[in-house]
Amino acid sequence: MRRLMPVVGVIGGGQLARMMIPAAVALGVEIRVLAEAADSSARLAATAVGDYRDEATVLEFARGCDVITFDHEHVPQPVLQALQAAGAAVRPGPDALLYAQDKLMMRERLSRLGVPQPDWVRAESASEVEGFLADHGGRAVVKTPRGGYDGKGVRVVSSAAEVADWLEGGAVLVEELVSFRRELAQLIARRPSGESRPWPLVETVQKGGVCAEVIAPAAHASDAVERAAAEIATSVANGLDVTGVLAVELFESSDGRVLVNELAMRPHNSGHVTIDGSVTSQFEQHLRAVLDWPLGDTSARAPWSVMINVFGELPQPAIMAALGHQPAVKVHAYGKGPRAGRKAGHVTATGDELDETVYRARAAAAHFD
Repeated sequence: MRRLMPVVGVIGGGQLARMMIPAAVALGVEIRVLAEAADSSARLAATAVGDYRDEATVLEFARGCDVITFDHEHVPQPVLQALQAAGAAVRPGPDALLYAQDKLMMRERLSRLGVPQPDWVRAESASEVEGFLADHGGRAVVKTPRGGYDGKGVRVVSSAAEVADWLEGGAVLVEELVSFRRELAQLIARRPSGESRPWPLVETVQKGGVCAEVIAPAAHASDAVERAAAEIATSVANGLDVTGVLAVELFESSDGRVLVNELAMRPHNSGHVTIDGSVTSQFEQHLRAVLDWPLGDTSARAPWSVMINVFGELPQPAIMAALGHQPAVKVHAYGKGPRAGRKAGHVTATGDELDETVYRARAAAAHFD
C-alpha cells in the first residue's frame, strides 16, 4: 500500500527535533525520532530510543523512512556510510557532515574553496603552537577538532602550556584571535536539486561562549557585509553539497572583513528567531529541503525580531507571568528537566522598532532569571 505521507527520520531527540514536529504536522509529513532517552525533548515523536553510535540500531530505525536527517552532527562516519550503503537518503550526507564534525577538516576545505577565514594552523606540538603565537601577537584561540560546542573545546591562550593536555591527544586547531565588532550568522537552506534560499543576516550575542540573544536582521549591516555573508553561505552550501539548513557563524571584524567562525549543518540556535519572525521557519525549510520540496519564502514578517535563550528551566508559573506581562511575546519551552546552564527554551518578540522589541523580549525573559 502506498504511504499517504512521506516519512522523515530524525537522529537525535533534542530541542531541534522537537521544533521540527509542528512543522512536519503542518506539511503533512510523518516525523520519527531516534532519541537518546525516553524523556528526550522530542519524546512526542520518539518512535525509537537507542544509541546513535550503534550501526544496527540506526539501520533498524532508518527502515521505513524516506529520508534521514539530524538533530546534531555527532553520528559517526562509519554509521553514516552504512546508512548510505543500505540505500537510505541521508541529508546532509556523510561527505558534507564530515566538515561539521571536524574543525581541522573544515578549515582545510574552506581554504580550498577560497572562503575568508581567520588565520589558522594545524598544530601537533607545543613548538607549533608557540610559533603561531609569536606570529599573532602572543594570543590565539585553540580548539579541539571534534566534539566542541557552546564554548566547550575552546580556549584562548598565550602559551602552549595551556593546551598541553589537548596536545597529548593529537593535533589541535590554532586560530587567530579575531578583533571583531560583532558576531553574525547567515542561514541558508539547500535541497538536492540545487535550489537554495538564504534568510536575512542576523546578529548573535554570546555570553560565556553560548548564544544568548539573536537580532534579526543584523542592525546597521552594510550592503557589502550582507552581500559577503550571503555569498559565503552560498559558496559553502554548494561547495560542500549541503542539503537542509546550513548555519554559517561569522565574525564582522574590526577592519571590515567577514570571516567564517563555525559551521552547523542542521537547524541552528541563531535560526530559532525564524519560527515567529519569518514567513518560513528554519524547521519547515529544513524538512522541505531534505525532502527535495520547493523551498519557502524566507522574508521577515516584521521589521525586527529578537530571540533570547532561557537557561536552567521554564517553570509553568514563570511562563504564565511572562505571557501576562508581555502578551505579544512568544515563549518556546523545550520540555527538559531543570539543569543550570542548560538551554531550556527561548522567547521571541517582533515589532516595528528595534529598541522596543529588544525591551519586550528581555522583559519576558527576565521572568525566568
